[in-house]
Amino acid sequence: MSIGVLALVAVLPIALALVLMVGMRWPATKAMPLAWLVTALGAVFAWQLPAGYVAALTVQGIITAIGILIIVFGALLILYTLQHSGGMETIQYGFQNVSRDRRVQAIIIGYMFAAFLEGAAGFGTPAALAAPLLLSLGFPPLAAAVICLVFNSFPVTFGAVGTPVVLGLKFLKDLVEAAVVSGAAGVNFTNMESFNLLVGQWATLMHLPMIFILPVFMLGFMTRFFGPNRSWKEGFAAWKFCIFAGVAFTIPYMIFAWLVGPEFPSLIGGLVGVGILIFGAKKGFCVPEGSWDFGPHDKWDPEWIGTIAPDEKAEFKPHMSQLRAWVPYVLIGLILVITRIPDLGLKGILAAQKISFTDILGYEGVNGSIAYLYLPGTIPFILVAVMTIFIHGMSGKAVKATWSQAIGVMKNPTIALFFAVALVSIFRGSGVGNELFNPNGYPSMPLAMAQAVAALTGNAWPMVASFVGGLGSFITGSNTVSDLLFAEFQWGVATTLDLPRQIIVAAQAVGGGMGNMVCVHNIVAVCAVVGLSGMEGQILKKTVWPFLLYGLVVGIVTTLMSFVFLPHLF
Repeated sequence: MSIGVLALVAVLPIALALVLMVGMRWPATKAMPLAWLVTALGAVFAWQLPAGYVAALTVQGIITAIGILIIVFGALLILYTLQHSGGMETIQYGFQNVSRDRRVQAIIIGYMFAAFLEGAAGFGTPAALAAPLLLSLGFPPLAAAVICLVFNSFPVTFGAVGTPVVLGLKFLKDLVEAAVVSGAAGVNFTNMESFNLLVGQWATLMHLPMIFILPVFMLGFMTRFFGPNRSWKEGFAAWKFCIFAGVAFTIPYMIFAWLVGPEFPSLIGGLVGVGILIFGAKKGFCVPEGSWDFGPHDKWDPEWIGTIAPDEKAEFKPHMSQLRAWVPYVLIGLILVITRIPDLGLKGILAAQKISFTDILGYEGVNGSIAYLYLPGTIPFILVAVMTIFIHGMSGKAVKATWSQAIGVMKNPTIALFFAVALVSIFRGSGVGNELFNPNGYPSMPLAMAQAVAALTGNAWPMVASFVGGLGSFITGSNTVSDLLFAEFQWGVATTLDLPRQIIVAAQAVGGGMGNMVCVHNIVAVCAVVGLSGMEGQILKKTVWPFLLYGLVVGIVTTLMSFVFLPHLF
């Protein structure tokens, strides 16, 4: 069977998921099981893999998904714990009293606070939390949703303490080690950890222009489409505050990405940035003259408002001191630092505690494991959630409600992730190198696609690499799953075209982040919390433009890295 035909078979489940979720508006809970089924059938009939081996790969994928779901559950548990303890409303009260200018509020909450939440929790929680916060401060629901979705992009590559890189690129390990052993041209990494560090470093440079361009663009977008004067200029007038925010985020972001690793850039950048921005805004530093607002509610376009009308007199109440409210997030940051720096000793101890599955269903080499203590879902998320019960003095009723709510919302993500990651596992396992499992010696599904695409695009690939990552997030709802799905594909294209592999894989990771703007899951979640269910199409029409702008800028930067600034790498 030709590579072209194999590539078409491999792309079929992705195209199916796209049609079902976008064209027919199916939820991922229905679309991903069908996409998995098509993948399994393609593996059996086109690749001629044994059905039992495909089943083993499916189980392997489910084991990987369990690790991701533990992180999702821990992130949700922290969020709901703070909501039921009164800590979140206290934090909201603090934000409300910093500035009444909607442009300033959009940057502090939608841009910076959401970046911190992405770094600490990820998995769609930042937009789902920040959007209702802006709504409660007086933003039109549609504006709040669009702003938070678009800003939940540049931090996502390092979201949930680096999960998209650390877990998302895990299937590249064998390829990385093989490249190191072979001494291939352009290999300036020595193992998987150093490769991840390089990917994170180059990813920050790809994000860097948009970290400064995006806030200015979005404030202009906000005042043009949601302001009483329909003026881009009113949003652009806050450019100094946007640059201030970009610098406040970028300095710690770059330091941790280049010197420590992919776990901390967004978390520390957002945490430090929030403190600096709030302090600066209170002092009037770089704050625009005047105070911009959306105008009277009765003049708003009915399309802006859903089932939850903003309250012009909404006021939050503090339930505790700001310090006490922020203690859980501070603890998360401290524990992550202590448990992720190898020299402190805890990283190795925690990472060694695993539940391992070897030769699943009797198929040699099909293994899986869950590092239950090293996953951020357990330490620090669940640990800090339990500690918060005592720190915030929560009642038994509030604790019960918190855990019930967190468990209750896990059904849909569990179904979607089980099948999505199982699909990924079949994708990558389809190219095993022995005659028993792969009698025709075909390349894996991602590599078949890579070879076909490389033949079509040639050296123009750096311009479009990030859009593949964006497509993965758009389909699966996760940067991590996008990287699991397409990292080998990107590596294969880079190898075929003799491009620097770490640069192209970094573009994949960046694309997965920018894909959160148009991610169906995120749009649905945000619409639900701001009362805009049924208007997902209207939001997608607005977020697709900054998505395309982001991809264009990243494509230019990636091309320059590949052919101008780093010719010695390939």
